[in-house]
Amino acid sequence: MNLALRRTVSFIAIILGFFIALLDTTIVNVALPEMTRYFGGSVGQISWVVNGYNLAFAVFIMTAARLADQFGRKKVFLAGVLLFTLASLFAGLAPNAGMLIAMRVVQGLAGAIIVPVTVPMAMNLFPKEMHGMIIGIWGAISGLAAASGPALGGILTEKLNWQWIFYVNVPLGIVCMLLTLVFIKESYDPTSGRRIDYAGTLAITAAMFCLTYGLIQVNEYGWDSLQIVLLLGGGGLLLALFFVAEWKGKEPMLPLSMLRIRAFNGAAITMLIVGAGLMMIFFLTSFFLTRMMEMSELRAGLLLSVVALGSMLSSSVVGPLSNRFGSRLFAVAGLTMMGAAAYWLGSLEPQSTEMDVVARLALAGFGMGMTIVPVMASSVRHVPEEKVGISSGVVNMTKALGSALGVALIVTMLQSNMTEELEGARMLAADTLRADTVLDDALKEQLSEKLAAPAPAANMASPKLSAETALAGIEEQAARAAAELPPEQRKVFAEHLDGQMQEVKRLLGQVEDDYRGAATRAFSRTFVISCWLLLLGIPFAWISDKRRARSR
Repeated sequence: MNLALRRTVSFIAIILGFFIALLDTTIVNVALPEMTRYFGGSVGQISWVVNGYNLAFAVFIMTAARLADQFGRKKVFLAGVLLFTLASLFAGLAPNAGMLIAMRVVQGLAGAIIVPVTVPMAMNLFPKEMHGMIIGIWGAISGLAAASGPALGGILTEKLNWQWIFYVNVPLGIVCMLLTLVFIKESYDPTSGRRIDYAGTLAITAAMFCLTYGLIQVNEYGWDSLQIVLLLGGGGLLLALFFVAEWKGKEPMLPLSMLRIRAFNGAAITMLIVGAGLMMIFFLTSFFLTRMMEMSELRAGLLLSVVALGSMLSSSVVGPLSNRFGSRLFAVAGLTMMGAAAYWLGSLEPQSTEMDVVARLALAGFGMGMTIVPVMASSVRHVPEEKVGISSGVVNMTKALGSALGVALIVTMLQSNMTEELEGARMLAADTLRADTVLDDALKEQLSEKLAAPAPAANMASPKLSAETALAGIEEQAARAAAELPPEQRKVFAEHLDGQMQEVKRLLGQVEDDYRGAATRAFSRTFVISCWLLLLGIPFAWISDKRRARSR
């Protein structure tokens, strides 16, 4: 087999492993309601099908990258794909939710082994002048996996059953392992010894567990709860201990000399912000589509795939260009586009069309691809060639941590804005009720009690549902009152009640509109905050690459 064909087949094997690891981050989401019905568990319990994967992925990714550099990237990659394939099989066979969650944790560990190794393995296949193109394809495949996940998950769940979202990984994993065994050569970091940095490994693993788990649990316990303070504070302390261990260690997993490379630091911080920003856009838009525009989860998931499709297109173009012209301008432009998309998403209304949503998400997707690929390329371009593996691990780890941070921040901000806006709507509704001249005092009192209830910010309930519930309660009370009247008075009462209920419906319709407007404003304000948080990454994106010398 000639060199070009061997390279191509080897690259296909690497990309296939990368694809299945990333596919499982999105393919599962659409099937969560079906899993809840199948196992009969709570939504909170089933959410750990997603959280368990993300937690294990973030915790182990840097350690896996280091072990691959030391003991062989091909060996570690094969171990990761084998573990992922077996975990997928047993996840599909899981007899209860507990085993399913356990297998998802194993999948997350396997994904953490696979993902960071793919970059140095792929770059080892091709000459340096092709590395930009390789990173571009890497980014495009990432976009393809994210885009196809919701659609494929919905189709498999609807046409077959939810188990097939895991079974589909088994043949792909087997093909990947066979191609890897036959065609890929082993590669190492020749400067790494075989001694394992136990202190650094334990410290970074424990730190990432505390930080990621704490951020996942923030919305259940609150930022000021003892559990979260201890987890986040402990994570920060363990992270500091990790750097001490690396400073004193003879063979550290992360040589601190890498932290003196400004471009590497800029890339890592940029990926942290991008990870947070992407989750903000995905989370907010998903909630807006399902709660405010009343779409199904599957429909919303398909629309959100536009982000990944846009990323796939821009990645394939920007990768080779960044290798030629440098990364900083593309990364800054990409972050600006993502920020603009978040700001533009803030103008959505419940009556907006699907094309309105698609246009905004497409802009976010183009910006995503234009940011991630150049920054990823820069993170490995400016470190010593033998340190590409650990560099990939660090950058992927910061992106995973940013994703957890993004969800925690956005839920907190949305709940705060929702509480403030809905409280204003409640006060406006109370003023409208007091000014009404048609309703009897008794009905006014009943409505006032219902409007005095706390605004439904915590679960972002539908204003329409709140109005219907209030109306049903009043009608039930009126029916009980009518039953207690003498027969000769019921007709007069019914005629009077009919007029009163028409006025109640009119008022509740107005209240519903006010609540819906308040909820829309809360989403809009939160989208705008997301925009500014994304734009904070621009200075770091600028330093993620060095200025290119002009050719004379």
